Amino acid sequence: MATAASGPPLLDAPPHECPGVGSDQAGQADACQGCPNRAVCASGRLAGPDPAVEEIKEKMKTVKHKLLVLSGKGGVGKSTFSAHLAHGLAEEETKQVAVLDIDICGPSIPKILGIEGEQVHRSGSGWSPVYVEENLGVMSVGFLLSSPDDAVIWRGPKKNGMIKQFLRDVDWGDVDYLIVDTPPGTSDEHLSVVQYLDAAGVDGAVIITTPQEVALQDVRKEINFCHKVKLPIVGVVENMSSFVCPKCKKESQIFPPTTGGAEAMCRSFNVPFLGKVPLDPLIGKSCDEGHSFLAEAPNSPVTISYRNIIRKIQDYCCQRHPREDSNT
Repeated sequence: MATAASGPPLLDAPPHECPGVGSDQAGQADACQGCPNRAVCASGRLAGPDPAVEEIKEKMKTVKHKLLVLSGKGGVGKSTFSAHLAHGLAEEETKQVAVLDIDICGPSIPKILGIEGEQVHRSGSGWSPVYVEENLGVMSVGFLLSSPDDAVIWRGPKKNGMIKQFLRDVDWGDVDYLIVDTPPGTSDEHLSVVQYLDAAGVDGAVIITTPQEVALQDVRKEINFCHKVKLPIVGVVENMSSFVCPKCKKESQIFPPTTGGAEAMCRSFNVPFLGKVPLDPLIGKSCDEGHSFLAEAPNSPVTISYRNIIRKIQDYCCQRHPREDSNT
């Protein structure tokens, strides 16, 4: 929970350029636009702790591991990675896996997982996830739209409210891994999910990038964001690292790593590097058709890379909660 310069906690973490509650510009500055604290700052009355934090903490007691998938820039394959991380973890039938899609304005998880057009049902225990497999459930704002082409035009507070509702009101049941697919950047959605999951014990963030400097610039911001909000970093994945021609087997750099790529960046920031995932056109086809690339191409270099990365993520989670995992 964020704390004001003076006074009790605010509704949400203040933006980096926050003028402060005691400022004459409180609630009026450019940095205040879209901030959920704007009304209380402008009125001079600070709200108390959001009761949803404790409600979510209670709800999340049945979820062992909570992982955020982040990316500084759009188009680096974050949702594709989230979906295949879920597929890989769910291959172990004794494990229950859930995916929460909080990319409010671009919910692509239903399409990638082949459940586009499904409806969410509500029961006495809350919203029921949509299931891809018996042990893989999904919740996304995409299920609440009348058409996949509908635009979600919401300001920050409404997005925050939707995330709160997903975390508090979805009946996840007993889950081994909850994967949260986030939008690009370090904005309202990220602050909200970190705030709400902090008390519940979030395991950490997996950060996705591509090799070129224009993507790494934004990933550096994402790493700094994690440090500022005290979100552990599981590691960084370099997606689309190279392309191997299926005919001649020659490897090509589609996105040249002019500054050394993600591996060099991880060394300079002292964060774990989880691995490289090659580029394969069939991944896009699998996502469009809602299939698991891991199942369709089990011997592909991409699948081998995915499985190595997933194994590292599992090891990380086991090290954080060894007793819980040893009992399953």
